[in-house]
Amino acid sequence: MDLRSLRYFVAVAEERHFGRAAARLRMTQPPLSRAIKQLETELGANLLDRSPSGVALTPAGTALYDEARSLLSAADQARARVAAVAGPGALTVGTLADAGETIAIRLAGAFRRRHPGVRISVREADLTDPTTGLRSGRADVALTRIPFDDAGIRTHVLRADPVGVVLRADDPLAGRAEVTREELADRAWFRFPEGTDPRWQAFWSGGPGGPVVRTVHECLQAVLWNGSVGLAPLVHPPPEGIAMVPLADCPPSRLVVAWREDSTPPLVRSFAELAVRIAEAGPSATRGLAANP
Repeated sequence: MDLRSLRYFVAVAEERHFGRAAARLRMTQPPLSRAIKQLETELGANLLDRSPSGVALTPAGTALYDEARSLLSAADQARARVAAVAGPGALTVGTLADAGETIAIRLAGAFRRRHPGVRISVREADLTDPTTGLRSGRADVALTRIPFDDAGIRTHVLRADPVGVVLRADDPLAGRAEVTREELADRAWFRFPEGTDPRWQAFWSGGPGGPVVRTVHECLQAVLWNGSVGLAPLVHPPPEGIAMVPLADCPPSRLVVAWREDSTPPLVRSFAELAVRIAEAGPSATRGLAANP
């Protein structure tokens, strides 16, 4: 049970209607309905009585509503107290594996020159959380990849990278110029844990289930030890023993800078603006980008 689920539930409880709650939360209704059903499953209780005209709280829902309001209020107060202690000069950047590594190197230098006194914390998330902690408040801004459930999150595409299949180097397909999904239909694909964002899973999955993985390192080990296959952006040369072959007719993986719609302080805006300008400038010198716009 996380804060996002509780915020969703409170919105539905107060609006007494999924459609109105979805509009209030700036999201579509299907993911909101799924989130509430998942919350009910997790708690083992029906929270809402649903009807064509709207919803009503069950006794369990009424009890949760009171607790949820208290928890959300306490979380907001805690966030405010931490922000007050940290002052305006702190920023937590979420990253996903090596997402945006080349951009991040130049971005770090430009950001330090623009904001020399700011304390930066970097939070590297595993593959189960493509938002890298934005929803939970553990990150203020992120360099990550879409697609994922972006309700309440703004993204700006920095770069589109081709996607390839990760194979063992001795695989018969490893030397190909490209492969198709049909050629991999009978392979065991590595997969993500239950509860991982469904849009994220749909993009990176491709066949029957193989080993469950949470990190890039676990993906590579699944390939090396089990001969599993999976997908990855074609950005860096593969390590020894691994081959990466372009996947035909696969949409690119889009690197983005992301932040919460309800929290865009000046440092987040500055970070996002610099990330966009650096991506647009390419690998050329970036010292001039540190100047205030």
